[in-house]
Amino acid sequence: MSDSKPNSLKDTIKTVVYAVLIALVVRTVGFEPFNIPSGSMIPTLLVGDYLFVSKYSYGYSRYSLPFGLPLIPGRVLFTEPERGDVAVFKLPTDNKTDYIKRIIGLPGDRIQVRRGILHINGAPVIRKRISDFVETNQYGNVVRVARFEETLPGGRKHEILEITDNGPLDNTDLYIVPAGHYFAMGDNRDNSQDSRVRSAVGFIPKANLVGRAEVLFYSTNGAARWYQFWKWPVAMRFKRFFQGVT
Repeated sequence: MSDSKPNSLKDTIKTVVYAVLIALVVRTVGFEPFNIPSGSMIPTLLVGDYLFVSKYSYGYSRYSLPFGLPLIPGRVLFTEPERGDVAVFKLPTDNKTDYIKRIIGLPGDRIQVRRGILHINGAPVIRKRISDFVETNQYGNVVRVARFEETLPGGRKHEILEITDNGPLDNTDLYIVPAGHYFAMGDNRDNSQDSRVRSAVGFIPKANLVGRAEVLFYSTNGAARWYQFWKWPVAMRFKRFFQGVT
C-alpha cells in the first residue's frame, strides 16, 4: 500500500506530460485556434470570432513551431496558397505578430487599386453591389456600409466592404509580387492595414505563412465577460458556430 501513492503521482505526471506533448503536436502539424481582435476582415470575420487554422495547408516553416523556433529551414512540404484563401501569417516587418488577411496576389502578379476597384494583371476585378452591412457601433448608433460581392480570377467569390472609393488605399501604386511572396488584403477595404502599406506589411514571404483559416467554432459580440455566464446566451453569435471560412 505504501507504494501506491508515489506510483499514482508518477502516473498523473506522465499523463499530464503526454497530454501536453499531444496538444503541442496537434498545434504544430494539425490545427491551431485563433481569435479575431480587429475589424479588418469584416464582413467575412467579425471581432470576437474564434476559428481553427490548418497548419498543414501550406506546409511547415519555423513559424509553424511554438515560439517560432528556428528548427525548420525555409519551408517543407510546401503547397502553394490559392488566390482567395484567408490566411494567417507572421507580419513580415517583425516576424512575430499574427495577421489574418485574404491572399489576393500570387508570385509574379501585378496588383493595383484604382478608385476602389482591385486590378489584377491589368484587369479589373468584378464586384457586384449587394445588401448593406449593418452594425451597431460602440455608441449604440446603427451604421450601414456598402457591401459588394467580389469575384477573383478563377471564380472565387467573397464579400468586401467599401466606405468610399477615394480613401487613402483606394488609389495605389502598381505592386509586382516577387517570387516566393504573396499579396494580401483585408475584406474591410478602407479599414485594413495590409500589403498595400509597404512600410507596415508589404509582401508576405512564403516562410511567414502560418496556415489557412478553415472553420469558425465560436463567436461572441463582447457583451459578456467570461465570468458573466448569465449573459452568455445573449453575447454568443450562435449562427456563426461551425461555419466554414470562405
